[in-house]
Amino acid sequence: MKNGKLFAGLSLSVSCVALTSPAMGQTVQSAPSQEAAADAQSPADAEGGNQIVVIGSRVSNRTVSDSPVPIDVITDSALQASGTGELNKTLNQLVPSFNFPQPSIADGSDVTRPATLRGLNPDQTLVLLNGKRRHVSALLNINGTVGRGAAAVDMNMIPALAIQRIEVLRDGASSQYGSDAIAGVINVQLKTASSGGRAQVSYGQYVTTLDGVSDFDGLVTSGGQPVLGTADTRYLQANSSGERKARDGGYTTFGVNVGLPVGDGGFFNFTGEYRDRNFTNRQGYDLRPNYIRPSSTTFDPRETTFDRLNFRYGDAKTEDFNFLINTSVPLGAAEFYGFFTYGHRDGLSAANFRQQSAATNRDFSTLTPATVPGNANFVGLTPDGYLPKIQSNIDDVSATSGIRADIAGFKGDFSLGFGRNELSYRTEDSINVSFGPQSQRSFDAGHLAFSQILANADLARQFDLGLAGPLSFAFGGEYRHEIYQIRPGDPQSYQTGPFFTPARASSAAECGVLGGVFANGICTFPGRAAAAGAQGFGGLPASARTDVNRDSFAGYLEFDADLFTGLTATAAGRYEHYSDFGDTLNGKLALRYELARGFALRGSVSNGFRAPSLHQQFFTTTSTNFLAGVPVDVSTVPVSSPVARALGSQPLAPEKSFNLSGGATLNPFRGFNLTVDYFRIKISDRIVLSENLGAAGVGSGAQNAAVQAILTANGFSNVGAARFFINGLDTTTQGVDAVATYRANLGGLGVWNLSAAYNYTQNKIDRRLNNLGPLAQIPGLVLFGRVEGIRFERGQPRTKAVFATDGKIAGIGLSARTTRYGSVISPETTAPLGAEATSLTALGPDDQRLSPKWITDFSLSYELHGVQLTLGVDNAFDVYPDRRPFGPRPANVGGVYPATYQFLPYSNFSPFGFNGRFLYARAAVNF
Repeated sequence: MKNGKLFAGLSLSVSCVALTSPAMGQTVQSAPSQEAAADAQSPADAEGGNQIVVIGSRVSNRTVSDSPVPIDVITDSALQASGTGELNKTLNQLVPSFNFPQPSIADGSDVTRPATLRGLNPDQTLVLLNGKRRHVSALLNINGTVGRGAAAVDMNMIPALAIQRIEVLRDGASSQYGSDAIAGVINVQLKTASSGGRAQVSYGQYVTTLDGVSDFDGLVTSGGQPVLGTADTRYLQANSSGERKARDGGYTTFGVNVGLPVGDGGFFNFTGEYRDRNFTNRQGYDLRPNYIRPSSTTFDPRETTFDRLNFRYGDAKTEDFNFLINTSVPLGAAEFYGFFTYGHRDGLSAANFRQQSAATNRDFSTLTPATVPGNANFVGLTPDGYLPKIQSNIDDVSATSGIRADIAGFKGDFSLGFGRNELSYRTEDSINVSFGPQSQRSFDAGHLAFSQILANADLARQFDLGLAGPLSFAFGGEYRHEIYQIRPGDPQSYQTGPFFTPARASSAAECGVLGGVFANGICTFPGRAAAAGAQGFGGLPASARTDVNRDSFAGYLEFDADLFTGLTATAAGRYEHYSDFGDTLNGKLALRYELARGFALRGSVSNGFRAPSLHQQFFTTTSTNFLAGVPVDVSTVPVSSPVARALGSQPLAPEKSFNLSGGATLNPFRGFNLTVDYFRIKISDRIVLSENLGAAGVGSGAQNAAVQAILTANGFSNVGAARFFINGLDTTTQGVDAVATYRANLGGLGVWNLSAAYNYTQNKIDRRLNNLGPLAQIPGLVLFGRVEGIRFERGQPRTKAVFATDGKIAGIGLSARTTRYGSVISPETTAPLGAEATSLTALGPDDQRLSPKWITDFSLSYELHGVQLTLGVDNAFDVYPDRRPFGPRPANVGGVYPATYQFLPYSNFSPFGFNGRFLYARAAVNF
């Protein structure tokens, strides 16, 4: 890896300002303030202006208000006010630049869902726990969701009840914290109380009417036979009475947090949490004929009794156990500290339903190799079709301990940490069709694990040099050891059984002996065309077995000083060496200048990097994706594999970034604040997952045939497409954050917090690095094409606004929040029409533009003698994303929409999910 360059420069940026004093930091407080009854902070502290933060600078007494970079502080009361208690959902409600869509039928991403900050990938935001790097999940998100190609920290493993506050640094910080800090840093600070605690229980459920989805009152029949639709004969006609209603997704949580004293001034703080979430289903009734037709004029009589809610499209069923300990023990002049987390999650999600009439339910053992499959010779492996299910078992553990002590005038912090995330897959209620009747129905699909060992040494000291304030000097080092492991699944979960035989070059005589069909020198076996691997989620193959590791060594310097009255400067530099990528050098300069009381400017300029993860280098699997409504088996292959090399892969290089921010903050009178920030992030050599090469809709027919020939030549004849990671893009992300807050004392009507926050983020592809290698002989092929480009640039809302208020009147706490999510484009693989057929930016006929939506939440709470009761509703007006169109396209376009649009009515790209109204109640006791 080439060395980066330290540089000097300055841009002006806004600070987020506190609620009550000039040029203070912004605190997100859009939950009832009375929720913080157990919080021992002063009112000013609760607002955040005087809170000491541990990110942005290593000055030991740096507060939000005087930080030279923008930091948001989210209080524990805001976190506890969420209806579901899921950390990512709460941040999505509170932070405008945070995006958390909730995809379904996306394999492991149904259970460990990725989130993004400032429109960048999940792995471009660094997550800290008590100021120490948190390990990422073993899961790599690969199946068509926002955050595709990234491994994220599973923040839902951290119980909200254990959190004292969350600090969100909205600025590049690779020079301070290392890889992954391109978009910013999220630091979760744990509770440190040495007495008291809180116990709570809550229950919620979705009570909703599916917008645009018809209810089902049975099929239309004529003479006892179902009737096909007149406008679209892919579907049966059905009787309907209004829209479908759902009462599901029951969500139960139990949690307790207890603080105990240890020695003289120490503490032991424990949190335990249990969450049980039932699945939701937002599918429409599947009106496709499910069974093989006995004749062209008759239907199978089971069509009229078949359960047409045959999918599960919504939240997966999950059960979580989370435990956390945070402790500190005085040791004379030193202090021992430690924190431990353990989380376990059982998840059960569904794949796409396999119809009774589908090839994925055909018993190929009843055919000879030369027999052409047809309706007349169809024999099913199951009587009604089947819904494969994916069972995910996740264990997540971390332990960190350290010593803080003064050494030769320096404040020292020495720590050692370990983190590990393990994910075991099982595919249930499935079939490996290529094994026919001998197939298993339950498969061990394999195991993923990621481990991190972390050692840190940090030293800081202040020097009086005659400046307006002391010069703070910090330096230190970090050692990180990462391990990534893959264990294959059962052989049947991935193997090709006896009922799949690929076509081969042959003579007529040889083909006759083999029992195939000979034409044009090729011997084919139409009766041996069964799909291989467990349906829904194929197991990790034997070739995927992986046990790799790498080391990283880093050293940093940081200076922070008030150069003169009103001007604060921070400068940092970091050198880091990776055992697999070499060296990098990064720097940062940040200034804050208070021009006048109530008006301040601050800004930063920095460069950064992100090393390719071990997941991106070595992960491999095969899974079924629906592309334009058609199921396609897609293999994800490592960049070093022969098939990836044949398709043009190159060794991955680190991403490099250049961050710039600027703005102003205004605090004209007590209690009111207005801030506006501009940011610009340029990233070169961005690591992305390629298109599904070889799949229909990605390239032309000739291009796909050429790719398929390469796949077949490398032993991948039983898959429809392949993909791998590439340094594929140079990009620019820029936008604006604006925040206005007002704390109003209305006398007898109480104190009310009012806030309005707005984010605009634009992702733009500056250049596609289309290094085709061996594929250059295929005209017009691109590795990162139209679908992925639209997903990258428009798959997340460019705008998001949050308006909130909370207060207390007559002993009743009131909270209201409404969030506007901007427009999103949901891309499909069908190419644009006419002259734009090869365009990389034009929309295709099946692409959907999701219109902006407002989501409104309310809650009421009452507290008596330490017992608090809360009633709330999220998405009170039962808003859904735009329904997908289905049936025939408009006449001027022609053709029909994908068949799945009729019964999978909402896009996974909806930034607020698609579950509808959620009602909940919570009882809590503070002690």
